[in-house]
Amino acid sequence: VQLVESGGGLVQPGGSLILSCVASGFAFSRYDMNWYRQAPGKERELVASMAAYTDTIYYVASVKGRFTISRDNAKNAVYLQMNSLKLEDTAMYYCHAKNWAYDYWGRGTQVAVSS
Repeated sequence: VQLVESGGGLVQPGGSLILSCVASGFAFSRYDMNWYRQAPGKERELVASMAAYTDTIYYVASVKGRFTISRDNAKNAVYLQMNSLKLEDTAMYYCHAKNWAYDYWGRGTQVAVSS
């Protein structure tokens, strides 16, 4: 099982990034897919999620209207489009897959928002 994130980097406030997560080794379409983030000294928080089958979407309040989660089951991939980035979006971003029995984590991709 692998979840491999990419797309992180250094961006100025107001900028945009697209994070990607490519999965392998499990039935991707049957899993809820989530993006978490963890900033230094803070707990890991759920940023966005997209449910399997229903595509029900959740966003944490702080990113609503700025971030968009999407998934492509044919490519075993989930994405996080991040617009209007703020300093407080700086964190390690993790891809997470979950169903009723199992959950898997990627190693993360670093996002740094700085002027």
